[in-house]
Amino acid sequence: MVRISLMEERPFRILGVQQIAVGGVDKGPLRRLWGDLLGLPFVGTYRSERENVDEDILEVGVGAARVEIDLMQPIDPERSPKVHQPPLNHIGLWVDDLVAAYDWLTAQGVRFTPGGIRTGAGGHQVCFIHPRGDTSAPLGGEGVLIELVQAPVELGGRPPKGS
Repeated sequence: MVRISLMEERPFRILGVQQIAVGGVDKGPLRRLWGDLLGLPFVGTYRSERENVDEDILEVGVGAARVEIDLMQPIDPERSPKVHQPPLNHIGLWVDDLVAAYDWLTAQGVRFTPGGIRTGAGGHQVCFIHPRGDTSAPLGGEGVLIELVQAPVELGGRPPKGS
């Protein structure tokens, strides 16, 4: 395993929490808890057959401290990905340079989920660190799916190359 000792060697920075995704077979009880009882405002929905997800998007905080709370249920509970297992589905982190992070972490042996960098539900570029490593990429999220999200410039993200 490669161990990094100098912060300068890492070509990116994690800037904060972008989202927390919670799953259940039925998102109704999740919406009652997070929306009705805790009072988080509903801001949108996202549905993807390919990702087997039907989600409600709530938020907490304002401005740079705003964090999405994604309440997810599977479209088909028997099909993968099983967005309701485990109930804390994933955590999203803002990163200042997603491409640099993806390339560097891949070179360090980190396993990403299929699909690479793509546009996520919130319109940002994203990629996911797989919960577990494998023989070709032995490092994973130690059981946790981790979404890396390109931070916008106003949050400290680097502008896309060529702009």
